[in-house]
Amino acid sequence: MHRLLRHLFFGVVVKIFVLLALGLNVRHRDRLPRNGPCILVANHNSHLDTLVLISLLGTRVLDDVRPVAAADYFLRSRALAWFATRIIGIIPLNRKPTRENPDVLAPVDAALNERRLLILFPEGSRGEPEHLETFKGGVARLAERHPQVPVIPVFLHGLGKALPKGEGLFVPFVCDVIVGNSIPWPGDRRAFIKCLNDAMQGMAKEGNFPTWE
Repeated sequence: MHRLLRHLFFGVVVKIFVLLALGLNVRHRDRLPRNGPCILVANHNSHLDTLVLISLLGTRVLDDVRPVAAADYFLRSRALAWFATRIIGIIPLNRKPTRENPDVLAPVDAALNERRLLILFPEGSRGEPEHLETFKGGVARLAERHPQVPVIPVFLHGLGKALPKGEGLFVPFVCDVIVGNSIPWPGDRRAFIKCLNDAMQGMAKEGNFPTWE
């Protein structure tokens, strides 16, 4: 039942919304993965980010797509937790280790071992529209554990204005998605974060986007 509802939500509701309400300009779509395991890494300005990325991957791989998010945000209510985990497919992570769960990355390790496609936002939370925050180290730890898994950076532009943090009113904008080349594991966490940051900055320059007023 959950699988059917998820396919209806993304195959009908989200698809119509993306096609009609958002003017999406996607560059290098061919770089998107066709199967897992894979880690998509994107900047984060809006709740729309996850929906757009999943819609771009397509319903063919929908059963394998798992966005990763902080558990304390999505598990605040039973209804939100059900929708986030069952329909969106989110893997909820604790921000800090506990005695019961000392390894906070264990659920995403398991997902990659099951050949899932993960969506990560290494800034940790939604920032100001079109402003890149400092990347957290969790994505580097994950890449270190799975050095053979492709890590593909994706730069999102405009979604933070269409539905910014703290706002409930959607405003139509032409939004851009730029898919980068896979980043190989360089053998060092700091080097990996630098490569990831350089890729994001490079895609921002490629877009040559004007400054938001």
